[in-house]
Amino acid sequence: MPRPIEDYAVIGDLHTAALVARDGSIDWLCLPRFDSPACFAALLDDVEAGRWRLAPAVGGPATRRCYREDTLVLEAEWDTPEGSVRVIDCMPPRGRAADVVRVVEGLSGSVPMRMDLRLRFDYGHIVPWVRHHGNDLGAVAGPDAAWLRTDVALRGVGPCTVAEFTVAAGDRVSFVLTWQPSHLPPPTPVNADTAVADTERYWRHWIGRCTYGGRWSDAVRRALITLKALTYAPTGGILAAATTSLPEQLGGPRNWDYRYCWLRDATFTLQALLGTGYVAEAKAWREWLLRAVAGDPADLQIMYALDGTRRIPEQTLDWLSGYAGSRPVRIGNAAAEQFQLDVWGEVLDGLHLSRLAGIAASEEAWDVQRALLDFLEGNWQQPDNSLWEVRGPRRQFVHSKVMAWAGFDRAVTAVQRHGLDGPVERWRRLRDRIHAEVCEKGFDPARNTFTQFYGSDGLDAALLLISRTGFLPWSDPRVVGTVEAVQRELCADGFLLRYRPQHGENVDGLPGAEGSFLACTFWLVDALHNIGRVDEAERIFQRLLDLRNDVGLLSEEYDPVAGRQLGNTPQAFSLVGLVNSARQLAGVSTRTSATPAEQHTPAERG
Repeated sequence: MPRPIEDYAVIGDLHTAALVARDGSIDWLCLPRFDSPACFAALLDDVEAGRWRLAPAVGGPATRRCYREDTLVLEAEWDTPEGSVRVIDCMPPRGRAADVVRVVEGLSGSVPMRMDLRLRFDYGHIVPWVRHHGNDLGAVAGPDAAWLRTDVALRGVGPCTVAEFTVAAGDRVSFVLTWQPSHLPPPTPVNADTAVADTERYWRHWIGRCTYGGRWSDAVRRALITLKALTYAPTGGILAAATTSLPEQLGGPRNWDYRYCWLRDATFTLQALLGTGYVAEAKAWREWLLRAVAGDPADLQIMYALDGTRRIPEQTLDWLSGYAGSRPVRIGNAAAEQFQLDVWGEVLDGLHLSRLAGIAASEEAWDVQRALLDFLEGNWQQPDNSLWEVRGPRRQFVHSKVMAWAGFDRAVTAVQRHGLDGPVERWRRLRDRIHAEVCEKGFDPARNTFTQFYGSDGLDAALLLISRTGFLPWSDPRVVGTVEAVQRELCADGFLLRYRPQHGENVDGLPGAEGSFLACTFWLVDALHNIGRVDEAERIFQRLLDLRNDVGLLSEEYDPVAGRQLGNTPQAFSLVGLVNSARQLAGVSTRTSATPAEQHTPAERG
């Protein structure tokens, strides 16, 4: 069996990220960007797909590991019969080239060490030419080149480059792996100790801007650091996760590429950033959003590449066996081509939140929103694939309609409160028409709950967001009934499923099941808190915190039976949920996209 997903820590340079296992092996790294082909892909196959292990020769997991406080500098320590040793891993924020820095420190005794490097470009498919230049190594294949610099001797052992050395107390041995385009000359050497110090200084300065000081502060700060590590610095785009094809069910086909930016994450992410003091990051995310959606609103996609590229075709890598045999391994994401109605509302909601926060916008930004509203007006009645990107038939999903309502509601507010120009009466009529239809067709009075789609008896965790948008107040009996029904019917050992994949209509068109979706469980925390079940909300929140691995990371999902994380990691949606729920439970004022005055009261129902 492969290492558990929670076995991995992450390091990164705001252009890409690497996953480091407890045994000192870097099993995942894409260069030069998050969405570039991996040069270490053992995560999705075995060591022959590429990895870089640096650890005591006796092997085994580290005795303990942690990040240096308030940084993304990872330390792992091994206690062996011969003595103790520490390995420090980091990726300095990107300069001219991408560097992975690894420093070995002798703590006590005299510890034999071994380094195994297997560079495999193109997701393990290409074995590069390797040349040794003294203690340096150069590897070249096509457009890619990597250089390993160290003070210890390197030798080739079959398809692997090996270093064997011994460290005594006080000794330091460094390794720096640098990527750059193959047509360029060898990169300038990096001083490893300086790189570690600079990386530590960067992260401590960044987290020093955090304004959150409430309960669970350590968990919030670690989540924010990880969220920052998932940010592509050149554009401000925030990707969903650092990996592709980590399965939602071991051995199953629900394996997707999450190395892209999803538009619907905008409002939740902006709330987390603005609520903790990161206005510059929120502005950068807002600007990325506006650039991405520019053009014909009919061509709006649910996701884009880190730089806003639209074409991210899905393909499978048949030479990789997949994590724990979970195939296919996918790169790209065909869901980008789906029609997901909620995204138009999500974008309008996120930009509305920016206005509430006082982030200045250009005149062109409102022009973009007017175009989105025009498209929404002509298409809100269409069935769609929902926020869960189902690959089954399109349906009239309730959450999608609620977000269409939110789009027009925010437009009305933009005119009335912010003085922007637009046909406010027409938008108000559309808003009220959608509201009436959802309450009529999307609500099951016999069970006192909204449903996943019109005419369905299935439920959907996204129904927990109805009051968060302001569609109805939290005190409305239909909202309370929906929260209770979702908790009752979608919980698995206290953690929430997105929906029941095999319920009745097999809504997503895929075989198999999946784990509990962690972001949805954070939504449950928020919902329970808002309907007055505060103690229960805090208990569930603490259980969610307990799911984090030893360095504070969360993936997309959790298997309560096996007791392990599932899905791509680290997952931005889970981290954002943690930050927003902590702030709510701690009583920190949270500016949401719907203020109480904007929420529909029972008297206003259609």
